[in-house]
Amino acid sequence: MTTARILAISGSLRAASHNTALLRAAQTLAPAGVTVDIYDGLGEIPPYHQDLDTPVLRPPVVQDLRDRITAADGLLIATPEYNYSIPGVLKNALDWASTDWTRTEGVPLLRKPVAIAGAGPSQFGSVRAQLALRQVFLCTDSDLVVKPEVIVFRSHERFDASGQLVDETTRDLLQDLLGALLAKAEAPAEARALMATAT
Repeated sequence: MTTARILAISGSLRAASHNTALLRAAQTLAPAGVTVDIYDGLGEIPPYHQDLDTPVLRPPVVQDLRDRITAADGLLIATPEYNYSIPGVLKNALDWASTDWTRTEGVPLLRKPVAIAGAGPSQFGSVRAQLALRQVFLCTDSDLVVKPEVIVFRSHERFDASGQLVDETTRDLLQDLLGALLAKAEAPAEARALMATAT
């Protein structure tokens, strides 16, 4: 493909979030022809409600998220770690994007190329959150990038005071992650499905 659109979602609502800063770094590190759009509506998404999860009743902000995921060539998620897992707001958004009860729309996350990264202040970064997030994407049958793993531990040491990612190792890993995501996005859907069944 000549251009690729990556939708990036941070699992943190904090203004000074290192995970959101990680996505801003991804915007600058993206290869030529690749746009990384950061989604900023996570905090507006209401709690998942199956009775409202239809094309007619679904809240507009939820439908917008589903439409953006569907239109994107790939999804990049940066997650912090809360209580050894992913933030509730992130899981809630993914729940809204993982259904098609009427069997008329398609599931936005189904076979969608997805890459995961995450930052945290501890020695473990977001390793347990990323593991939990991988389980979610296993359920949705998304086309998950397995390597490289971008686990930004002691994240306060990787960013400067203005929120710029200054750690070169992390920048290299993030760039490689984008490359791996792009490779999946550029592969035809049929080929990606075959690769998934072969692994």
